[in-house]
Amino acid sequence: MPVALERLKTRSQFLAVAATRRKWASAGLVLQVRKRDDADARIGIGFTATKKIGNAVVRNRARRRLKEAARAVLAVHGAPGHDYVAVARAATPDLPFARLVADFADAVRRTAPQR
Repeated sequence: MPVALERLKTRSQFLAVAATRRKWASAGLVLQVRKRDDADARIGIGFTATKKIGNAVVRNRARRRLKEAARAVLAVHGAPGHDYVAVARAATPDLPFARLVADFADAVRRTAPQR
């Protein structure tokens, strides 16, 4: 049974993930992770792109690409009960999609909870 993905929408949710300071950076994205306090098995995911990336068209393209990469990766490798924030980088809009998915999967693996 696949784990449900829940969107992070409020600033406080994004700041809570950033406050844990658990992250991994690659050419395509920066992935921040935090373990939820509740025993919920859902995976929280949020996306952001700053104005440094480009204008609104470029930022939206970067977020759309991150959303598709997250759907492909988190369904298989995501840790239930965790929140993820994917931050677009300058290379995100133009990086080959296979490389973006590989970067996302690598970041999820490297930030996985220690067993």
